[in-house]
Amino acid sequence: MAAVTIHSAFGVQENKICQGCPGSHISVIRMALNFWKPDSVTQIKPHSTVDFRIKAEDTVAVEDFLGQNRLQYEVLISNLRPMLEAQFDSRVRATGHSYEKYNQWETIEAWTEQVASENPDLISRSAIGTTFLGNTIYLLKVGKPGSDKPAIFMDCGFHAREWISPAFCQWFVREAVRTYGHETHMTEFLDKLDFYVLPVVNIDGYIYTWTTNRMWRKTRSTKAGSTCTGTDLNRNFDAGWCLIGASTNPCDETYCGSAAESEKETKAVANFIRSHLSSIKAYLTIHSYSQMMLYPYSYDYKLPKNNVELNALAKAAVKELATLHGTAYTYGPGASTIYPAAGGSDDWAYDQGIQYSFTFELRDKGRYGFLLPESQIQPTCEETMLAIKYVTSYVLEHLY
Repeated sequence: MAAVTIHSAFGVQENKICQGCPGSHISVIRMALNFWKPDSVTQIKPHSTVDFRIKAEDTVAVEDFLGQNRLQYEVLISNLRPMLEAQFDSRVRATGHSYEKYNQWETIEAWTEQVASENPDLISRSAIGTTFLGNTIYLLKVGKPGSDKPAIFMDCGFHAREWISPAFCQWFVREAVRTYGHETHMTEFLDKLDFYVLPVVNIDGYIYTWTTNRMWRKTRSTKAGSTCTGTDLNRNFDAGWCLIGASTNPCDETYCGSAAESEKETKAVANFIRSHLSSIKAYLTIHSYSQMMLYPYSYDYKLPKNNVELNALAKAAVKELATLHGTAYTYGPGASTIYPAAGGSDDWAYDQGIQYSFTFELRDKGRYGFLLPESQIQPTCEETMLAIKYVTSYVLEHLY
């Protein structure tokens, strides 16, 4: 396998990859590409960078196509297989769960039980639903017991191949437990509010990335009348559902589902948030990759009513994040900052009345893409913690 980045000066016109492309090549090229960033060909914007993966046997044809259309490109990963193995580069010699390694679902599942039982004064575990294949969706409530506490909801693992995302949710829980009573900010946070942490939303897909296809993105649900599997959970929420940046084709990576909330995983998240709307003051959803902090809207180019506030908060949070390792993030409304995409959880949460709704796209910017090495888990999580804690402080000071 080869992964290629195009630095493109062309846009999309009538679903073509570039303007003036020879028509006979378009279907061939589209079939050959597995898009990493953006999620599909329809989301390519003029003067943007596109990351995609191709099969080794298609390399010559694709490079010829790029050359004929004067598209600059760089091969980031010439052979994916060694990279698949190289991501497991942690020097931690743990056989069970480790915060500095990527953990399989059964290990994460056992960890949710263990971390709750070992810290009963800070953590409780509940089941909020089941996946299409019957796996239990566990939620951790992190905070000191109290009545009428405000809350922040944070989820990880929407897209199966984004392994750094669940790693961060686990890291966050560890830091909460480890630093409570020792570090003033975390102590204040857990005394005054609760965090609802959902370590893996798309459990079926996550399992599949470990057993069968590391690059799988969607759920593993099946639909009558289609041989293709899976729905993109971040196109399945009832927020401009399937209007833009999403597909009605079950075979596409951005398939929006048969209806809004058609997926059991979507319904579990949405039902929980709806039933706790009075307390949830912020919604944080963790993805990868691109190094971005996004806020609504993505289903439209319109701006949220508190756009100035959200923009200032995002600017300050990414500045705080960069203080540790110098990692540069961009920020802004989803549609204009990354690409239009309808049916996202952040837009939906915002439209439910949650005024502080953010998507984090963690490391990196394409060098490793979804195959971020384990050696980067710690620095990625440490810097992300700074941004999350900044947002949390702000939310505590601006309760509504």
